[in-house]
Amino acid sequence: MTLAVLALPDFPLATAGEIAIINHESSRERCWRVFRRWPERPGIAEQIVDEESRRAHFLGDATALDRLAALASELLVRPPEPANYLIAAEVALMRHHFAEAGAYLDKADALGAPHDALARLRLTLDQALGENLSAALNARRERAEVTRTIADLVPLGALLADLGEFEEADRTYADALRGYRDLSPFPLAWACFQLGVLWGETVPQPDLVRAANWYRQAVAYLPSYKHARVHLAEVYLQVGELTKAEALLRPALESGDPEVRWRLAEVLAAEGRGNEAARERELAANAYDARLARHELAFADHAAEYYLSLGADASRACDLARINLANRPTLRAFELAHRAALASGEAAFANQLAFRARAQWGAAKVFAHSPLAKISSHAYAHIELGTRP
Repeated sequence: MTLAVLALPDFPLATAGEIAIINHESSRERCWRVFRRWPERPGIAEQIVDEESRRAHFLGDATALDRLAALASELLVRPPEPANYLIAAEVALMRHHFAEAGAYLDKADALGAPHDALARLRLTLDQALGENLSAALNARRERAEVTRTIADLVPLGALLADLGEFEEADRTYADALRGYRDLSPFPLAWACFQLGVLWGETVPQPDLVRAANWYRQAVAYLPSYKHARVHLAEVYLQVGELTKAEALLRPALESGDPEVRWRLAEVLAAEGRGNEAARERELAANAYDARLARHELAFADHAAEYYLSLGADASRACDLARINLANRPTLRAFELAHRAALASGEAAFANQLAFRARAQWGAAKVFAHSPLAKISSHAYAHIELGTRP
């Protein structure tokens, strides 16, 4: 099967992705030099967070999380200031240390942090945890209506997708692209990637052609965008376009991200190159071990997916899925833990998870599309709500 190339809408112009990466790296290094020489300079720590978060998200560089964790630790030993706790909260969110993030936000609030900065980070926290989503949706809508910026429209689109409002999410992402007035390709690539995820993974009936076109556009804006390359390669793998999948993954190996090697191993296996596939599989496992040792909460979900599939270790997948679920009880986390429990032979735990998921998410529109919604109630009717594994 060959994926058709759709005629997509006209896209905003942006700086070439390769140049944007060079500029980003130059800015990141400059910010660190300034911070080391004048650590008290207003705004410099916030600029570091911006640059390192780009490196973590777009380039898949986990060492950015190490540097951010060290930055937050350094700021927190200073005399208490609201800005330092806001930075610590933002870093904790990126590392999926959600309980810490909440505590830092409370401290920043007590010290008189600006309301808008607090509200923005609390919305991110609620969305990550799957909590207070009705209020979060209202707040996201209000922010987006006021600013009409891509920075507010894309998170709104992501929340709408999480809640099962797929068509509105699509329109919201499109609005974000149409209204963009800057030249940086980073936000544009981010919005295109989110559209790819929406149509390739989130909707009940994925549209691989549509998803592939959005992923392609994300890579066109930012060729180094690791997540977009991996997701597009997954689509190519599904439809048997193995040469294209491998060509996408090879340049992304330098990121050190284990998911790149995981997907490359799958492509090589599909091509009948068993020895090479086995080597990439081993390297992927080693890379996951290294990342889990430093940032377990940030990578528990992806590592669980790996061990459920190519990693072939259902027991470890279940352990990681439990950790992920305890940290962020979203519907996706319940679904992952349920699959892992079944794969590892823990039927009772799987039934309990289905019961808990229905209790927490059953009223949400998106639950109707979940595999957990199809489990008959008598399968777990004997389980008492509140029981914990």
